[in-house]
Amino acid sequence: MPLRFDAHISTAETDYGTVLLDERAGTYWELNPTATLVVRTLLDGGEEADATAALVREFDIDRAQAQRDVEALVRHLREAGLAS
Repeated sequence: MPLRFDAHISTAETDYGTVLLDERAGTYWELNPTATLVVRTLLDGGEEADATAALVREFDIDRAQAQRDVEALVRHLREAGLAS
């Protein structure tokens, strides 16, 4: 399922990944380059399988590990109230 950040979330890409600002809570979240690739893929309308494939291509990691990482990141973003 594609990812959407809630309206109160601002994002800024940096040289080291992406920073998320939860404007309601005043908290920052920092995503490393791996998480940034996953989020960018999902925000562009890709599915979790697309994000997994992107990780495997870019970082040459095991597909099963990449899938677990994508699922965990998406779950954490949703549980934190940052994304739907």
